[in-house]
Amino acid sequence: MEDLFIMQFDHFSITPPNPIFISIAGTSIHWYAILIMTGVALAVLASRREGKKKGFDPELFMDLLLVGLPLSILGARLYFVLFNNLAWYLANPSRILAIRDGGLAIHGAVIAAGVYAWWILKKKNIPILPILDIVAVGFFIGQIIGRFGNFMNQEAHGHAINLPTLDAQREFLTNLLIPNFIVNGMFINGNYYHPTFLYEALWNVVGLCLAVFILRRLKNILTGEIAAFYAIWYSFGRIFIESMRTDSLMLGSLRIAQVISITSIIIIGGLMIYRRIKKIEIITYADFNIDAYNRLKKQNKTKKKNLNKR
Repeated sequence: MEDLFIMQFDHFSITPPNPIFISIAGTSIHWYAILIMTGVALAVLASRREGKKKGFDPELFMDLLLVGLPLSILGARLYFVLFNNLAWYLANPSRILAIRDGGLAIHGAVIAAGVYAWWILKKKNIPILPILDIVAVGFFIGQIIGRFGNFMNQEAHGHAINLPTLDAQREFLTNLLIPNFIVNGMFINGNYYHPTFLYEALWNVVGLCLAVFILRRLKNILTGEIAAFYAIWYSFGRIFIESMRTDSLMLGSLRIAQVISITSIIIIGGLMIYRRIKKIEIITYADFNIDAYNRLKKQNKTKKKNLNKR
């Protein structure tokens, strides 16, 4: 009976997800925006809570958000424009910032946010590495939730499942224990597609759990290494997931997300090893507290000044 039911499934009766959350006076608010902002809100709440444990002023993370979020959106858009038919955008400059048309890239957002965080924290004389550790967990949270915005738009999916019938394609997805509402949402233009948005979200869930429940508790994890873990973990998963996607941004014949991911793994991994070998700023995350850090920094500064007087 179960096989008979599967063979009789009416695939073309599936209603695709409605990308619009609500329309008011002719203006539509999309699920994509709602989910992105929900992810941002939860990321900030988690960062404020962890930051407070480490002695930071929780308002610091709100300050970072107020400027960092718009810059991240701008970075995500400009990155997309740069690697998605730049010539067309240069010929149509009014469309460069037309975010409502679609087109944001997470790598651009992370780069913009990272540059801004480095600049403002350096300016305020706040240690950068532990802040990056805290914010990295927030990035995991934001990306997990934000990817479901891609689902509502039926984008960021993989290639069509390479099986001869729609029944076989659907069965492939259900055998992966994927919920029916996601399976239905992956029926696009007469085929079922790989839900790469879901693969990436689940990959990030595992990364989030490792960062929060293991790395934060290990006594030998240095400040900055949780942020490094985020970058390497996300990049490693993205290399494989990107190969399945149909909407990759390209650099010639190369998928730019894979290029950035491989480069990030090599550079960040190399810096982690170099730092350990050279014993540069050996402060563990578990023991870090901003008050103790500032006292130690002040003592070292005084010692250095006294040595210079001799």
